[in-house]
Amino acid sequence: MESCSCCGPITMVLSCSGGSNVGQISNEVARKLTVDNRAVMFCLAGVGGDVEPLVERTNSAERVLVIDGCPVACAKKTLERHGIEHEWLELTGLGIEKCPSLELVEAEVECAMSAAVKCLEA
Repeated sequence: MESCSCCGPITMVLSCSGGSNVGQISNEVARKLTVDNRAVMFCLAGVGGDVEPLVERTNSAERVLVIDGCPVACAKKTLERHGIEHEWLELTGLGIEKCPSLELVEAEVECAMSAAVKCLEA
């Protein structure tokens, strides 16, 4: 179990940051979880790129939350390819409709944030 002297065990959050509203909401929720000290946002691209120290660090986290915007599940599949255990949150499953806009709708961010916090409190 990885930990630091100030925060204890690490909960990582890795998110989709795809070219749609739900990808951008996923990324925003991961950022907010980090700012709120609920988790530590980590590098999905590094894991996907097989950067061994990043794969190892993710695999050693006490807990990993993956947030995907849609059921294509790119982030989830990236972790599964490396056999990394994780919890998964998919935003269109919350009723947030995927569209090509990159603009964030605050009510949708709040809905996704609430669901992510609920996952972490479980």
